[in-house]
Amino acid sequence: MKPQPPKVRGEKGTDVPRGSPERVVVIVPHFGRGRKPAPDSGRRIEARLHEAVGLARAIELTIASAGIVNVNQIKPATFLGKGKVEEIAGIVRTAEAGLVFVDAALSPVQQRNLEKEWSAKVVDRTGLILEIFGERAQTREGTLQVELAHLNYQKSRLVRSWTHLERQRGGFGFLGGPGETQIEADRRMISDRIKRIENELEGVKRTRDLHRKDRRRVPYPIVALVGYTNAGKSTLFNRLTQANVAAEDMLFATLDPTLRAADLPHGARVIFSDTVGFISELPTLLIAAFRATLEEVIEADVILHVRDAADDDAEAQAKDVASILKELGIDPNDSTRLIEVWNKIDLLDEGGRARLENLAARRPEERKPLLVSAITGEGIEALFDEIEKRVVAGRSTLALELDPADGAGLGWLHRQTEVLSREMNEDGKLSVTVRADPSRLGEIRKRFPSAA
Repeated sequence: MKPQPPKVRGEKGTDVPRGSPERVVVIVPHFGRGRKPAPDSGRRIEARLHEAVGLARAIELTIASAGIVNVNQIKPATFLGKGKVEEIAGIVRTAEAGLVFVDAALSPVQQRNLEKEWSAKVVDRTGLILEIFGERAQTREGTLQVELAHLNYQKSRLVRSWTHLERQRGGFGFLGGPGETQIEADRRMISDRIKRIENELEGVKRTRDLHRKDRRRVPYPIVALVGYTNAGKSTLFNRLTQANVAAEDMLFATLDPTLRAADLPHGARVIFSDTVGFISELPTLLIAAFRATLEEVIEADVILHVRDAADDDAEAQAKDVASILKELGIDPNDSTRLIEVWNKIDLLDEGGRARLENLAARRPEERKPLLVSAITGEGIEALFDEIEKRVVAGRSTLALELDPADGAGLGWLHRQTEVLSREMNEDGKLSVTVRADPSRLGEIRKRFPSAA
């Protein structure tokens, strides 16, 4: 495939000054047949270009130009070959852009050399995703997690800083020697800041653990929504919980996790958790930084894997999500815990819907996906039923009697179990039906001998 000339234009192109850092040239390297395979070779190159443009627009950059560049072999100094570097330099000058986004992982040396060749700031995939996360984080925890990931990224890139970092700072007395270089001082300052943030996050984690223990005492199952970014998770979350979480047609529209309690149609109460969207080649340091947040997924009773059924690249996106779930220690094929939800069916025409229904029908019964539209509500009732079936599958139902005056006992049941019904018997006793986790059965029977 030949390099593409400038094609994609930003909506705000006329409003942004020429040479502004807000004007970006988007470059997507492509490793074709017979060349070194790309990390995400299962994805269509057009989809990669579309996603790269979406990432740039997610922080309101104006697309001055966007294209695909064939790569035969990665060059240690510049990533791209000399001819490609010169060609892109011409595109950057013509587009008068101040920023170039290369949708790949660049080494610090490659990034520095490309900046010199193109006379523009260069950012790679990890750097841009970090920028997006930094802009999206709203809570104190989210801000700390993003800063930690950003500092770890920066620490490895001090080599690309300019010559002032080579200056030496004088030492004190004869023990000081020639002194430490500025780059060493910067690295030490970053390390100190990383330690402080890690300590703060440890405190946040302890608070989160306490909240999680409180939720365990109130036995509401957790239903976590995961999926590729922009698959419609937040819109589906709003539909399921009647919440008002921000939901936009934008990559990483939401970042901080949101939890809402909701009642299922037959009375079971659950807590829904909306999490950060996944993406291919999600930086490992971001997964590590957000591990505390993603623990909501790790500990969830039911996981809804939300897929964009209208996206031609949905299958490749599902593989990316499965890969990240594996990194979190979750089996993506665990059909007892995971439900695939194919969202956005309202965007399909009649032929597309028939094809999707055929694909779903071929799946084994225990792994059949549910087709829904978070916008129109189609399929939501069936999704609720499936969630409720999974939630109650591992729980036991007990009937017991207690004295109507035993308010403390009734209150304990409400805190420790799910009370399904209660009614007064003819003999004056209160008959109560509860549903509880098997781990609590011994405690319930000990406190209420009549439980059966």
